[in-house]
Amino acid sequence: MHVADVLSVEPEHRLDKRAAQIARRIEGDIIRRGWPVGQSLGSEQALQERYRASRSVLREAVRLVEHHRVARMRRGPNGGLLVTEPDAAPATHAIIIYLDYLGTTIGDLLDARLLFEPLAASLAAERIDEAGIERLRAVLNAEEHRTPARLAPRDEFHPALAAQSKNPVLQLFIDILMRLTERYADESRAESPGAAVAALDRTHREHTEIVTAVTAGDAARAKTLSERHAESVIAWLRRHQVGRVRTRREGHEGKRAEVVAANIRDDIAVGGWQVGSVFGTEVALLERYRVSRSVLREAVRLLEYHGIARMRPGPGGGLVVAKPHAQASIDTIALYLQYRKPCREDLRLVRDAIEIDNVAKVVKRRDAPDVRAFLDRHRLVIQDAGDDVRKGGMEEFLFHTGLAQLAGNAVLDLFLRILVELFRRQWATTEQQAPSRNDLVDVQRAHLRVIEAITDGDDSLARHRARRHLDAAASWWL
Repeated sequence: MHVADVLSVEPEHRLDKRAAQIARRIEGDIIRRGWPVGQSLGSEQALQERYRASRSVLREAVRLVEHHRVARMRRGPNGGLLVTEPDAAPATHAIIIYLDYLGTTIGDLLDARLLFEPLAASLAAERIDEAGIERLRAVLNAEEHRTPARLAPRDEFHPALAAQSKNPVLQLFIDILMRLTERYADESRAESPGAAVAALDRTHREHTEIVTAVTAGDAARAKTLSERHAESVIAWLRRHQVGRVRTRREGHEGKRAEVVAANIRDDIAVGGWQVGSVFGTEVALLERYRVSRSVLREAVRLLEYHGIARMRPGPGGGLVVAKPHAQASIDTIALYLQYRKPCREDLRLVRDAIEIDNVAKVVKRRDAPDVRAFLDRHRLVIQDAGDDVRKGGMEEFLFHTGLAQLAGNAVLDLFLRILVELFRRQWATTEQQAPSRNDLVDVQRAHLRVIEAITDGDDSLARHRARRHLDAAASWWL
């Protein structure tokens, strides 16, 4: 039994189309080759032969690969599918829209920021170099010359600080959180111009103190100052904002079809996500977005890939609004992070932060019916697993993802799902030894002890046991 088998449970919405399968094979080949940016994987004809696909299927697969920013097709002499340096923009935008659809609350967002930003500050203090110090000081200098057009204006501080953590997973997650925060900041209302100036000055002072601690290599102080700053940001946003993230239209870049898909996606979201309604007929969409039929149809394929909408043919048909799903974006984010090559410690730090926080939240909800039912059910699952290592592996997976759902933070739940996908991919491409019977017994015992501490409402003991379990089960996850 391989943990990859356990973690590869296919979600309901995962595409089964031949083109999507070929796209994943192409991306897998790029990873195995070491992601040679600029290298050609072959001509269209050569790729058709290699993957045994028709021209139409291959071209659809290539469109998906291009959407992931993994490779691009160059036409003409000396053309072919060229490996590119990816970026996370497509998946990041889709994840933000997905969280919008879920009704992500300000509490979810700020809770995640309070979890990750102090960790990033602490790591930055340990890992920063002089180039990083110069970068952070440049951000501070730019802040000094900023006008109070908004009480919480957009800034580059938190992404810049996260970059100094040298942890690509943490850096990406904080970038997503800042993009979501900007949606609140865009609608903020300061009490007065004087209050706006005071808020900017306070923010700049707090940022300066954090940079000073990071530069000095004082990880403990950097973490403490970052916690205080996050708490002050949370307090301000709670005073000035409503309870959920608000969708807005954004500027988009990329191929024409990607831009059209993004604009349609934003328009659907702003319109209120009336699932099942017809957003528009093909003719109406052609007129509205002023594109060719081929560009519109490619855009629709991308929307279908992310589960945002689907084209229904025939009378009464058109682009039907669907319930968005996250798996396509999770796959894209995981692919991007594979390119960034996070080390085991990078993954472990972020995973542990989320998992320990989940346990603490579940302790607070221990008397809720869904929590009691979950804990009782897993006691029985552990007893029924017996010597079946595969069942034990599934129980391990479901225990951790179940706690994330019970914790109730949609943002952190999604981030953990991205980490699970990363773990699955690592297991699928390495020759790690399968867990043994003794490993299974240890995991079962650890789960029972965590369940016991949660049931007793012993927060500190539950956290302790969860952390010890995560360390011991690293061979299952990492």
